[in-house]
Amino acid sequence: ETLQRIVSTLVNKNDEIHNFIDMLNHTISNVQINSSNAISELDEEFDGLYSVLHEMKGSMANTIQQEEARKIQALQDQLSQCSRALESSEELLELAVQSLDIKNPVELLEVENIDWIVTVASAFRLSLKPKVSDSMTHMMVDFALEKRMLQAVKFLPVPKAPEIDVAACLVADNCITISWRMPEEDSRIDHFVLEYRKTNFDGLPRLKGEQRWELVDYIKATQYTLSGLKFDTKYMNLRVQACNKAVAGEYSDPVTLETKAFVFSLDSTSSHLNLKVEDTYVEWDPTGGKGQEKIKGKENKNSNTASPKRSTNSPRALARGGRDRFAGESYTVLGDTAVESGQHYWEVRAQKDCKSYSVGVTYRNPGKFDQLGKTNSSWCIHINNWLQTTFSAKHNNKAKTLDIAVPDRIGVYCDFDGGQLSFYNASSKALLHTFRTKFTQPLLPGFMIWCGGLTVSTGLQVPSAVKTLQKSENGLGGSTSSLNNVA
Repeated sequence: ETLQRIVSTLVNKNDEIHNFIDMLNHTISNVQINSSNAISELDEEFDGLYSVLHEMKGSMANTIQQEEARKIQALQDQLSQCSRALESSEELLELAVQSLDIKNPVELLEVENIDWIVTVASAFRLSLKPKVSDSMTHMMVDFALEKRMLQAVKFLPVPKAPEIDVAACLVADNCITISWRMPEEDSRIDHFVLEYRKTNFDGLPRLKGEQRWELVDYIKATQYTLSGLKFDTKYMNLRVQACNKAVAGEYSDPVTLETKAFVFSLDSTSSHLNLKVEDTYVEWDPTGGKGQEKIKGKENKNSNTASPKRSTNSPRALARGGRDRFAGESYTVLGDTAVESGQHYWEVRAQKDCKSYSVGVTYRNPGKFDQLGKTNSSWCIHINNWLQTTFSAKHNNKAKTLDIAVPDRIGVYCDFDGGQLSFYNASSKALLHTFRTKFTQPLLPGFMIWCGGLTVSTGLQVPSAVKTLQKSENGLGGSTSSLNNVA
């Protein structure tokens, strides 16, 4: 026995080392890939910077050219004015010179207004100062500060890995709330990225046999809630990374949170032939499944080896216990996984046109003609929509009418150890009925249907509202029904 333990320990250690070697090789490959990506991103950043500088240079050069054109136009306009004034002044000068040669008083009187003409001449109203200067110093640039800034450009500091606060993480109502903090204050953090994946392995994540990571991006706070999850595995791996505007940091150390819930499928191998079963959906089939049965018969005849799924050593096969198919008016299908301890919860939704159906539990080996609620080893609630709607709780062939509306979804809560089976309105969590007894054998979820279909939701935790109602109900000292079989 000691040697066997040693061998088992060595095998486990070898598996861990192999897994770690695979992880190291994977990390080396990622380093090479990420380095190439970093160089490509660096090229893109510098190309972008060159593009911005080139665009700025063109824009500023265009501004200088516009200023040049404005000044030249202003000076040319002034030059034109001066040319016209000079031409007018020369004409006046010639007239004045000619007037000096006039000797006849009568002719001289004709040019007596020449002084007024000279006074109002444009040459005397013209400003002989350039309207604009030839200086272009106001269009000069100084990139000294920018050069110093560019010379100071370094790799943006990579954000440190966040630290997940396991004590503040919460798993409830098929939701996971995860909280984390930064090891030190970092004002450059822009957002966080959360990754999670389902797993059946406790401890560190593995490269092989793991599902891919699911990603939630652009989280601004240091807490996030994943909601609406189906807990069909034992655990959930979670990790967080911080990101600034340019780069993402390393992931936090992953944490593994337990996501335990009751998961089962419908057992098609022993369901009534008038039922069509697919995983978690069952539908009334008036053809009786004869065509499917013929096909299955041929497959069984042509097969020389047993299917692994039908292995009699599997837990689900043991739960079925090699039952015969339900027959007669027992239009029943059971779950393929037994409840043997603990508290469990699942939900059922019926089609709107469903005429009759029952939801409950039964011991492992009911008779093939047994109907839910008509034996002392099965408990259920029954809805009959034929002609008029009736809603009742059934056990040991006794029925109690429930004077409440039939909900769209029914929640089933089973406390095996506490001997309690309760039914709820799955939407409002209002209690519909409770059976109290002492369960002496493992229980299987049971469903009976006629004319319609049922969808079963599994992988659900016991809702917090149901837990609260259970505490309240148990604190009242037990409002038991006449149907409750107390052993």
